[in-house]
Amino acid sequence: MVTTAPTINPNEEQLAMIRQSARDFAESRIRPNVMEWDEKEYFPKDLFHEMGAYGFMGVLVPQAYGGTGLGYAEYITIIDEIARVCGSIGLSLAAHNSLCTNHILMFGSEDQKKKYLPKLASGEHLGAWGLTEPNTGSDAGRMRTVAEKQPDGSYILNGAKNFITHGISGEVAVVIARTGELLDSHGMTAFIVERSDEGFRGGNKERKLGMRASETAELIFENCHLPADRVLGEVGEGFIQSMKILDGGRISIAALSLGIANGAFRAALDYSKEREQFGKAISRFQAISFKLAQMATEIRAAELMTREAGRLKDAKLPVTEQSAMAKLYASEVAVRVANEAVQIFGGYGFTKDYPVEKYYRDCKLLTIGEGTSEIQKLVISRQLLRD
Repeated sequence: MVTTAPTINPNEEQLAMIRQSARDFAESRIRPNVMEWDEKEYFPKDLFHEMGAYGFMGVLVPQAYGGTGLGYAEYITIIDEIARVCGSIGLSLAAHNSLCTNHILMFGSEDQKKKYLPKLASGEHLGAWGLTEPNTGSDAGRMRTVAEKQPDGSYILNGAKNFITHGISGEVAVVIARTGELLDSHGMTAFIVERSDEGFRGGNKERKLGMRASETAELIFENCHLPADRVLGEVGEGFIQSMKILDGGRISIAALSLGIANGAFRAALDYSKEREQFGKAISRFQAISFKLAQMATEIRAAELMTREAGRLKDAKLPVTEQSAMAKLYASEVAVRVANEAVQIFGGYGFTKDYPVEKYYRDCKLLTIGEGTSEIQKLVISRQLLRD
């Protein structure tokens, strides 16, 4: 059954101010460096300290824990604006907010929130989140990373996670490990791991097709000792917690998709007005104008779906179906829009002198990360058939 979100109208003036703030930051601090960071596969960690000062690193964190205390309307807007300029920076910002930080916010004890959230929200610390493993992918129930409880209540963690955003640079990681039987949904537990913990290190940094300025690496645990107070929530709830975190994470990816689609569309629209063939701007040819019309329509639909999911999340209503739909549709739209943008640019779209080739490379990850398009369809179909 489809849940309809109640009407929640954020302060439009405040939302406009937040959009302008994110836009100004992206134009002044990110755009001049986009291609250099991409070419060098350079992760600009200091930039995230700056974003903390703008309130972008703890958007959903209450002010009592050092955050900005805003909702998903504002969060979607910030991710959209940053990703219009650089998908890599948008990805890292989204992962920090919606995964590590949000997991501690949703399931942490009061002591854990007070200890970790202020530094995460300020940008002093960068967060990572570890669920995926080399041999599991979407099949998280078969994870091999194991946490063994010790007589004093502490745990020894062994195993590895891969494809982890900020796997090397993150100071704090939320990691899901097996504490029970294989394939038991109550056999996994979430832990908070600090970079300084003995036996914990970052592993191989991935070389990627796109999103190259966002760090993706392994997390490796070799007899990593974790005190009892590092358990996040209750023992055995790790998998269930993760599924709830991914509901919000999919809204993040939908917002990221929206930003990349908007960036590619704007570049194509502007270029079509400037580029002349046969004595007139190519935007005046029906073949091009119809492409632009289709792109704009699909982006608008993706935004409506994403914001609907955000309203449900803010209202604390079930959002699994809507967030999966938004992520599925928006990510596929981003791929189509980026593809059409390259086509409108023609041969120039295939060169690094113009921005659309980067949108084209970046967008594909959106259909894979935080659940592939096929997994989203599985989630949606199960929700539809649940009754």
